[in-house]
Amino acid sequence: MQVTEQIGMVLLVFGLLGGLLWFAKRRGLAAFSQGPRRGGNGRRLEVLERVPLTAQHALHLVRVADRTVLIATAPSSCTLLNAPVVLEGSPSSMSALSRDLFGSKT
Repeated sequence: MQVTEQIGMVLLVFGLLGGLLWFAKRRGLAAFSQGPRRGGNGRRLEVLERVPLTAQHALHLVRVADRTVLIATAPSSCTLLNAPVVLEGSPSSMSALSRDLFGSKT
């Protein structure tokens, strides 16, 4: 066997293994996570919403484990505005959030 055939066979085996791994991960038979799995997808960090304020400034509503936090980002900084926030989607929680952030009585 020539060297090029051996290299080709090794690449073929790696390709088959990669394809099998991709298929297993896509079907949910294999998962690669760091740390303990939580819930259905095992993610502990989730971006709930992003609101751009300007081209370089934005507000991010992020869930970290069981807490929801509001983060403001700028080109040179990242600021935690309010922690923790309990949002159930009700208008009262939204008005409480705006009251906490802006000091207005809505």
